[in-house]
Amino acid sequence: MNTISARLILLCLLVAMIPALTQAQSPNEIAAQEVKAAVVAFNQDYERNDLDAYFSYYRDDATLWFNTGRVTLADYKTMWYQLIKEGGAVQKNEISDLQVMIDPSGDTGIATYSLKVDTRQPDGSVTQEQAHETDVWFKLDGAWRITHIHYSAKPVE
Repeated sequence: MNTISARLILLCLLVAMIPALTQAQSPNEIAAQEVKAAVVAFNQDYERNDLDAYFSYYRDDATLWFNTGRVTLADYKTMWYQLIKEGGAVQKNEISDLQVMIDPSGDTGIATYSLKVDTRQPDGSVTQEQAHETDVWFKLDGAWRITHIHYSAKPVE
């Protein structure tokens, strides 16, 4: 085979590989998929009222900001376990418009999304909220954990 033919074949092979090479995911694209999956699982555990699983996503030093202001993780846990003990429960928790941004180092993710949440209160009444949530996730020791949540909700009319 002459040199020109060999080069032409090599060039054709390289051109054919371009789509596969450009479709390869960057580490940050992989991290974004991991955070999206974590957000979905986190919210599914919340909807199932599996509080042990739900709270396992939080770092112990996480900060939480709700309509009422800053809340400690300990107080938030106490409130939820009490609500469930008294007969309350999340009945619906629908996520929409999930967006994730990953920092250049690949170990911090910011997830923003909307939620429709129906919660049965201990007295049997159901509250409905439309909420917007921002979660800040850190990857530590190979696992994504929530370090901050900002949850802003209003009643559905």
